[in-house]
Amino acid sequence: MNKTVNINLGGMFFHIDEDAYQKLTRYFDAIKRSLSNSTGQDEIIKDIEMRIAEIISEKHTHDKQVINVREVDEIIAIMGQPEDYRIEDDGENKQESANFDYVRKSKKLYRDTDKGMIGGVSTGLGHYFGIDTVWIRIFFVLFVCISFGTGVVAYIVLWAVTPAAVTTAEKLEMTGEPVTISNIEKKVREEFDNVSEKLKSTDYNKAGARVKTGFERAMGNVGDVFSVIFKAFARVLGALIAIFAGMSLIGLVIGFFTLGSTSFVDMPMQNYIDALNYTDLPMWTIGLLGLFAIGIPFFFLFLLGLKLLVDNVKSIGTVAKLTLLAVWLISVGILATLGVKQATEVAFDGKVMHKQTLQLTPGDTLQIKFRYNDYYAKDIYHRHDFLFTQDEAGKDLIYSNEVAFHILKTDEVAPYLQIEKQAHGKSLAEAKKRAEKITYGYKFEGNQLILDNYLLTEISNKYRDQEVEIFLYLPKGTVFKTDDSVEEFDRSDDAFFNLHFSGNYKYRVDEDQVKCLDCPPEENDWDDVEGDMDTATDSVHTLILNEKGVLIRNDKKEVSREVKSVKINQDGITIKTE
Repeated sequence: MNKTVNINLGGMFFHIDEDAYQKLTRYFDAIKRSLSNSTGQDEIIKDIEMRIAEIISEKHTHDKQVINVREVDEIIAIMGQPEDYRIEDDGENKQESANFDYVRKSKKLYRDTDKGMIGGVSTGLGHYFGIDTVWIRIFFVLFVCISFGTGVVAYIVLWAVTPAAVTTAEKLEMTGEPVTISNIEKKVREEFDNVSEKLKSTDYNKAGARVKTGFERAMGNVGDVFSVIFKAFARVLGALIAIFAGMSLIGLVIGFFTLGSTSFVDMPMQNYIDALNYTDLPMWTIGLLGLFAIGIPFFFLFLLGLKLLVDNVKSIGTVAKLTLLAVWLISVGILATLGVKQATEVAFDGKVMHKQTLQLTPGDTLQIKFRYNDYYAKDIYHRHDFLFTQDEAGKDLIYSNEVAFHILKTDEVAPYLQIEKQAHGKSLAEAKKRAEKITYGYKFEGNQLILDNYLLTEISNKYRDQEVEIFLYLPKGTVFKTDDSVEEFDRSDDAFFNLHFSGNYKYRVDEDQVKCLDCPPEENDWDDVEGDMDTATDSVHTLILNEKGVLIRNDKKEVSREVKSVKINQDGITIKTE
């Protein structure tokens, strides 16, 4: 029958039989002897006790279990023999004994308050995942920006639920190092050395401060304040630069994959993107060049932000810098060449002209209207600068409503219609050839001129600003009438022909201007409404009433009438003339 002993180990109570207790006591005595000349002996012993207590707690599921000799042997096998882990004066570890076989434990998540800037959360996560703390901090900054403050709450929650690494054993577990006597002693001695260096530095600073004059100390304090302010400003500026550059890089990468995928995947906008690409290179190539030309400067801007935000950021190296610079110069050079090619593709205007005389019966009123094709549009007002479509036979076409209508005066006897088809190209010959391939229709029957409101061209001709200009030349005295559809396409000079939108009115071509024959007098802004001076009240400038009668004068003529009667009442002045 063995006796049991109650012990307090690392702040925890355990039941242990007498033989196991004696062996564990001898083990601790041996450790103390091996650490007799070590700095921080008490701290090391305390950490070892806590580590052993943790191992025992993991093995025992309830408090009534008794620790036996076999379990003590297992603990010693894990922790190692004291004589195997003595540290020499120069701080280097001796070779571990061959009989020690320890399997490294997995890392545990702790907050590293020693190296952390705020709560040690980022540093702890960096240890746990094996990632540089800088990237963890950048992630938190970006997360705060894009989550509208949710990242702050997440950081506070992690701060609250994650324990801080206080003891040496916890600090070793945080970095994934074995919690053995050797590592504990090494860690404690490193901490004592750091404290010693800080104390020495502090003593030196105090000694130096004592020999300073009061003025020097005051100036030093002011300098320290400005230094702190400058560093804080630099970090804020660095964070803003890093965030801006980082988000720009993300946008560029997304844009590249979106633009580049059009070369491999059929997308709704593929034809429109290709139509604006005059270089004949695949869009993924242009996108990649653009990514390098714009993204590389943003990458270096991102690195600059990191250097302002975090100390000791490692350089990417001279080779990497020179390589990126070369790639950037090559990309910019190629894009500049492509830009010149893009511009030259539309450098010249070409046009072809078709003229037709309109056999209009004298005295007839010319009726003008536009029509639409219900296969391509549902009404006359449905417009597109250019649209990729197919005709009834399934042929790929470019459809456009770039049609302009002009009314002009001619000295010829008969009216005539002039159709001009226009397009751009890298040479006059190519531009003219492309203009010839534009399809446009109209018809003239009786006294009706019906014009298409669209043009067509095959998709193989490529979109190069194809358009149609319609010029209707009318001799003096020609009367014509327009309907509502003309309003959408009329580009006439308003000083010569002002189209009135309030109705479908009749017009007559005069010497210098087209007159509206039945427009309301209040629409006479261009002095183009035909009418008698008695009714065209908007054109009256001066009215003189005397014993001779009434004189009405405007800019162009005077009218005199004898007065029959004058009546003045609440409605105004009424003058009756002969």
